Amino acid sequence: MAQALLSIQILPKVKAGEEVIPYVDRAIEIIKQSGVAYRVAPLETTMEGDLDQLIDIVKQMNAAMFEMGSPSVMSQIKLVVDGQEGASMARLLQKYPDGQ
Repeated sequence: MAQALLSIQILPKVKAGEEVIPYVDRAIEIIKQSGVAYRVAPLETTMEGDLDQLIDIVKQMNAAMFEMGSPSVMSQIKLVVDGQEGASMARLLQKYPDGQ
């Protein structure tokens, strides 16, 4: 499949008073363990890789939220697929090396 960029903001439902941060940390750990290139930002995390692999990672992230006790999960996703050159964080950010 084509090289893609997938940004995700995962929003698990948690019990009143429960912190969402451990859930987000677990989701990011799944991305890290996958071996794909990724970049954590304040509101979302962007991954770079094969589209099918990225979709599988999203599935794993959602499954982990349920395993941790969340009754429902909303995942907001942005997706870029470039079938000719392949989507690349480096290429899109080359003008902004410091992220500014």
